[in-house]
Amino acid sequence: MGAVLETMPGLVLAAAMAITFFGGVVKGVVGFALPLVMISGLGALLPPEIALAALLLPAALTNMWQAFRQGLAAAALSLRGHWPFMAIGLAVMAVTAQFVLAVPQWAFFAIIGGPVVVYSALQLAGVPIRVPAHRRGVATVLFGGLAGILGGFSAVFGPPTVAYLISRDTQKAEQVRVQGMMYFLGNVLLFGAHLRSGVLNADTIPLSALMLLPAAAGMWLGFRLQDRMNRAQFLRATLVVLLLAGLNLVRRAIFV
Repeated sequence: MGAVLETMPGLVLAAAMAITFFGGVVKGVVGFALPLVMISGLGALLPPEIALAALLLPAALTNMWQAFRQGLAAAALSLRGHWPFMAIGLAVMAVTAQFVLAVPQWAFFAIIGGPVVVYSALQLAGVPIRVPAHRRGVATVLFGGLAGILGGFSAVFGPPTVAYLISRDTQKAEQVRVQGMMYFLGNVLLFGAHLRSGVLNADTIPLSALMLLPAAAGMWLGFRLQDRMNRAQFLRATLVVLLLAGLNLVRRAIFV
């Protein structure tokens, strides 16, 4: 058993598992936010690098489940339709992940939270952000680069990915599937990157493995809820989750 688990108080561990379960439920409903919930919730209990390590295995499992839930053919179709965005995001992520331990804690949270709050608040206020067809190439580069930067620093690349998909008026099933594919590929890359960076090691891997159980249970429940939602309900739920998570991260940046 890793040193992190051996020294963690029982109440803290129970709270970490409850946070992870809730994150799994949210991800099952809206297709993302497990890392957002875990990094913001666990970040209040543990050092940021430990919180980051804890989410890597649960994120990989739930993203693989999400990406292939409708089968290999549907996943391959999503990959073909959005591969430039994924390729840009993954390339940028591979570089920025190497600098995660050099980022101050307040910046770690502010880099994620600020753009999330602005984007989700505008959407909920009725200010849609849509990209014209002739600008989609530029938008793909911008959103993909931002996803890579945020993902490399925090394993949280959901917000720019969701923004990219919403801006293209992607339907619910396709949006959830593309998210799963992007996040799964990103998690595979991040797993290797953070083995090299030192975030993921013999002390932290057991904690991350333990978090697989509550994440999977929450994801199962979330899928049941998502299947009952129409597109409007799904979009609003997505934006509310974005806003709340972003506000919590900004709070952590200010009061860290």
